[in-house]
Amino acid sequence: MEPFRFHKAIEVSPGQTYDVLSWGRGASAVGAFMILHSDSSAAKYITTTGDLDGTIADAYNADMDTDGNPEILIQARAMDTVKYAKIYAYEFNNSNANKLDFPKLTTSQRKGYRGDDNFYIKDGLLIREFPIYDRNDSLAKPTGAKRQIQYGLRNNNFTVQQLSKDSVAVKNDKPAAQTVKQAEPEKRTVVKKSTKKKKAEAKKKRRRRRG
Repeated sequence: MEPFRFHKAIEVSPGQTYDVLSWGRGASAVGAFMILHSDSSAAKYITTTGDLDGTIADAYNADMDTDGNPEILIQARAMDTVKYAKIYAYEFNNSNANKLDFPKLTTSQRKGYRGDDNFYIKDGLLIREFPIYDRNDSLAKPTGAKRQIQYGLRNNNFTVQQLSKDSVAVKNDKPAAQTVKQAEPEKRTVVKKSTKKKKAEAKKKRRRRRG
């Protein structure tokens, strides 16, 4: 319902619910987000807000540093030609909401990046996947490979590990060229008759000299 464009309720534990919403009038790609933390058992309710660049694609819950404090991650998607992804991250500790700075892609990680990110939680960590293109401009074509990056949390700082190798398996339907040479036919040495005759005469002369 207007002006709210996105809503997702994340229940971390019984009585602990985080409602993630976005809103904005008169525009579809800009606005703000809001995280409503409801602690019904303690009758505590906290509101966390922030400016939003793009539209919310999804929201996730994790405990990447396994300290018992949940992290709420909001994935936004920009409405440009690249559709790049942006993550808004908060760690909640009782009544406190600690904002976390999500790391940007490095130069090597941005090589061939054209957006279309897919995020998901695996084993308590945030996994990011996106297709790799042969170039970064509007004429780029997908290579068929994907880059996979894993995010963790340590001392309220994100850790980054690339899980995939930047290599593309190229299919070749053509038969492989034969590299083994066929054995060449054995060459025979042909001795001319005149040569045989000369050798026979030479043997006769040697016998006459001995005799």
